[in-house]
Amino acid sequence: MFHLVFGLPWLYVITRFLLPLPWTGAVKILISLVLLIASQFHFWSRLSSGSVFAPEFPRPIIILFNWASGAILLLMVFQLALDLATLIALVFWHVDAAILIQARYAIGIIAIALAIWGTLQAIRVPPLRDVTIIVANLPEAFAGYRLVQLTDLHISRLFPRRWTSAVVAATNRLGADLIVVTGDVIDGSLAKRRLDVEPLRGLSAPDGVYLIPGNHEYLSGYDQWMPHLASLGMRILANAHAAFTRDGDAIVLAGVTDRSARGANKPLPDLKEALAGAPVDAPIVLLDHEPGSARDAAARGVAVQLSGHTHGGMIWGLDRLVARANGGFVSGRYDVDGMTLYVNNGTGIWPGFALRLGRPAELTRITLRRA
Repeated sequence: MFHLVFGLPWLYVITRFLLPLPWTGAVKILISLVLLIASQFHFWSRLSSGSVFAPEFPRPIIILFNWASGAILLLMVFQLALDLATLIALVFWHVDAAILIQARYAIGIIAIALAIWGTLQAIRVPPLRDVTIIVANLPEAFAGYRLVQLTDLHISRLFPRRWTSAVVAATNRLGADLIVVTGDVIDGSLAKRRLDVEPLRGLSAPDGVYLIPGNHEYLSGYDQWMPHLASLGMRILANAHAAFTRDGDAIVLAGVTDRSARGANKPLPDLKEALAGAPVDAPIVLLDHEPGSARDAAARGVAVQLSGHTHGGMIWGLDRLVARANGGFVSGRYDVDGMTLYVNNGTGIWPGFALRLGRPAELTRITLRRA
């Protein structure tokens, strides 16, 4: 069923876009087969690695698949729009068949170009995004405190060691007091990704590097990955917290597990447990991979929640659907009952759908300010 769903855009593109074109039958058959192969990227991923989440093809092949499958999806959307416009036009005018052929050529070129651009945007080392968050009860000693948030790196054959090294170098140049990683660090087993994650050992900040698991950690072997990521110098906040003190004042950094832990028989997110023993009245910064539970966090007195998971919705327009699946939160800053929620677009992206249009990746530096 999963692969059938991804075959539907291919079917629409063939029947509504390709068949009406004035090309030979042999050319149409060849293009149909090529597009069918591209549309089944996740099927080939499963054959290559046993999972749709971690394709093990060479990086250029994964990039090519993402571009081609993205172009099919975009072309389906454009062809749907063209068909609707044609139906409306037929009510009032005669529509010349030659004009429709020219329109098909135009939307084909646009879909291909946008897919190229979107794929390149998805796989680059992201640019810096500076964000300032006002915290009402922030102690004076922490005014101007800086965090760098990395999230959804999805280290894989698409984001290999070279990319990881570049992200680490860019992060360390930002001069943050603290680095936080809000889940989905990897795609694939420890045996296959060990070298690709090794550069994370180089992350450095005065108050340390802290990490929470995302849903892909549970899909990739949680019991192997958590100790290994900890061995790279990252402290795991799985329903736990850390307190930082300056001049007798404190702020609390708390982290929870991901709700997908249920499928792996691991502890579910528990903010109460995460905050047990935390300094009273200290502002709380919460790391929660998924933003959907933000209202619960606000009710518990959290000042700031940092999340990822959504990839910003990936494509303008598609982000509205992604928001519906995440409590209405998809990208950027939200005021949630007095708490600031920041949903990061992601440092990387899932290699099974590496396309960004209007929702860029980001390397996020967050500065805390007093009210």
